[in-house]
Amino acid sequence: MPEGPSILLMKESLQPFVGKTVTEASGNAQFDKEPLIGQTLQEIRTFGKQTYLVFDNTAVRIHLLMFGSYGIDEQTKPDKSLRLSLHFKTGSIYFYTCSVKPADLEFLSTIDWEADIMSDAWNPGKAEKKLKARPEMMVCDALMDQDIFSGVGNIIKNEVLFRIGVQPESLIGHLPSKKLKELIAEARNYSFDFLEWKREFVLKKHWLAHTKTICPKCGRKLIKKQTGRGKRRSFYCEKDQKLY
Repeated sequence: MPEGPSILLMKESLQPFVGKTVTEASGNAQFDKEPLIGQTLQEIRTFGKQTYLVFDNTAVRIHLLMFGSYGIDEQTKPDKSLRLSLHFKTGSIYFYTCSVKPADLEFLSTIDWEADIMSDAWNPGKAEKKLKARPEMMVCDALMDQDIFSGVGNIIKNEVLFRIGVQPESLIGHLPSKKLKELIAEARNYSFDFLEWKREFVLKKHWLAHTKTICPKCGRKLIKKQTGRGKRRSFYCEKDQKLY
């Protein structure tokens, strides 16, 4: 599943279409696309793993899910995986194997933009307050909670916990105050590192724990285990990451 930094890169790629008017809209997403024709793409907003294409009087929410993708100015025949295609005089955008839903403009005002880990509006104090309200939650679940860390996915989770030396099954309420603040800060720091490495096509070269088998610090074998309520893959070192 694409994480927040990858969604920002998609936004950058689609930015040239902002200010352009839709001439044709199609695809098998289950909503009426006819009203989009003639509307101007006013802006593109991202919230974690979600992208909002904002038009004159409506918006379209894109979530790439696990295997979604997008294309620009492709010369391919549409297939059953095409959820939405938007055509402009200057080019076309295609979204595949993803969730595409209409959204009222009013709905955008209800989103907690301060929870977006990569947003200028990011509020670490609010994240800390939300975490302290759930002391029995595992840190692996906390980092993946989109209401707290919108945009964080499994890669970021594993790398952040390795960076700060915390085992994924540690409980939020057991973390010292300093370590809790470190968790919050590193979630944002690593996300921006992720963005730069992804932009340079070197992201995997910088992974220290995710999908790895040997700890780069002590040389011991890393533990691979499904952790938390979501049973997502965690990679961690029992020696260099403390269980709180």
